[in-house]
Amino acid sequence: MQRTLSIRIDEEDYNFVKKMAKAHKEEMSKSVRELVNLGRLMFALEEYKKCKISLGKAAEIAGVSISEMMTLLSEFSIPNNITYEDYLEGLQTLKKMWR
Repeated sequence: MQRTLSIRIDEEDYNFVKKMAKAHKEEMSKSVRELVNLGRLMFALEEYKKCKISLGKAAEIAGVSISEMMTLLSEFSIPNNITYEDYLEGLQTLKKMWR
């Protein structure tokens, strides 16, 4: 379900969105949605990098699968925060799933 949101932004940001939309030949609202999605991804990557959130939470915030998030972490050269205990827990979960 899509919802409508009215926001106030300064003229410089407005002009940036307008130029972006024109360059991609799309409506401004689509450009804003793309920027929000990119912002979600950057926020998730930064929070994960600071060890504030888990891999699963980062994937949830970014709106991608865990495997996609792992690929993105690699592409952005962000080291893995998974502890040995997390790894063992994941193995136990896999064992339960395959029984």
